[in-house]
Amino acid sequence: GDDERLNIGPKGFTGEKYGGVTYWDTEAYCLPFYLKTTDPKVARQLLVYRYKHLQKAIENAAKLGFKNGAALYPMVTINGEECHNEWEITFEEIHRNGAMSFAIYNYINHTGDAAYLAEYGLEVLIAISRFWRQRVQWSERRNAYVMLGVTGPNEYENNVNNNWYTNLMAQWTLNYTRESLAFVQQHHPERYAAIIAATKFGGHEDELSVWADIAEKIALPRDEQTGVFIQHDGYLEKDLQPMSAIPKREYPLHKHWSWDRILRSCYIKQADVLQGIYTFEANYDKETIRKNFDFYEPLTVHESSLSPCIHSILASSLGYEDLAYKFYLRTARLDLDDYNHDTDDGLHITSMAGTWMSVVEGFGGARVKQGQLALAPALPKQWQGYSFRICFRGALIKVAVQEKSVILENESDVSLSLNLYGAEKTLPARQILTVARN
Repeated sequence: GDDERLNIGPKGFTGEKYGGVTYWDTEAYCLPFYLKTTDPKVARQLLVYRYKHLQKAIENAAKLGFKNGAALYPMVTINGEECHNEWEITFEEIHRNGAMSFAIYNYINHTGDAAYLAEYGLEVLIAISRFWRQRVQWSERRNAYVMLGVTGPNEYENNVNNNWYTNLMAQWTLNYTRESLAFVQQHHPERYAAIIAATKFGGHEDELSVWADIAEKIALPRDEQTGVFIQHDGYLEKDLQPMSAIPKREYPLHKHWSWDRILRSCYIKQADVLQGIYTFEANYDKETIRKNFDFYEPLTVHESSLSPCIHSILASSLGYEDLAYKFYLRTARLDLDDYNHDTDDGLHITSMAGTWMSVVEGFGGARVKQGQLALAPALPKQWQGYSFRICFRGALIKVAVQEKSVILENESDVSLSLNLYGAEKTLPARQILTVARN
């Protein structure tokens, strides 16, 4: 957090694989950890790192034929330039742009530092929205904007059309950028004018209207019969056999199957549709989340450290206690038990963050809803209790979960209003609150 030129490598200092480069793992997994465990300036510096690379991201997009200041952040980087050498990742796994956008929102939602939009965030959002605007195309047959030739979070599928998660992130970014423009115009008019001039906003088209039209009409595939969001066009035509049908000796797939066989199969490397549902959980009712979880979980092989924690968190929210604990163990013991036979390359920093997320967001039910901390702790039957601390807007709260009670202790000099099991609570500075566990 002291130097915005530095970021987090997937292996940290535990191994040389990936060479210390930065992935979207930082924004999607490490940022939530830092937002709740330390001074907000650490998370802010991680965002500033991306802002400092904005011009490189614009250059990266220009190499692919994008224009008018559109930005595509690299999949792998040290200094802002793309360092990945596989086309299906470099050119197609563009959902990473959505992670950059959501990280800005996530930071502001946690910290209340809305001034970040005017100082840094809005320029990044404009450039990413310009990329999404140019990456979609109108389909007369479908009567919708479509996005062709992408790779979603599930890297066991390449060059697919209308990946639901990617399209969802594009839609959300376009809407959030429009909201952010209005906010900065109202609250920081001088900075707004400077950004409009620097980005030549609206100079080549009515960008706000075009973005609104795309966000309203972008394809988000959904199966009407089951209510399941379709991972991508054609996915439901696959032979949808559960992962339990695969002999154990054939795991991990990437070490035992040909890539031709993997790409033709239905098996999902890591959370894809469920990644989107996790990110925007508040937008979906429990039944929708349940349908999608029940459909995709049996098809997911978790051959990425990014996957088990997302499943653990969603399973916790659905009351699937055994599955939640199973996936918690998977993320917590990924390296200890060498599940994917790759710890010789180093440990998985993302899985470490995922372990924390599984406990705090999963079992602890921690969310930030419209700028307010919300908790709904559950207790795994395998445990007698557990505790964790959360830093939130200047307060430091210790949460201790026991068999029959939840004890909240404010270890700071800042009073905090929060939501506990759906009820509003005020926790004064240096005070303790004990409530019955639901």
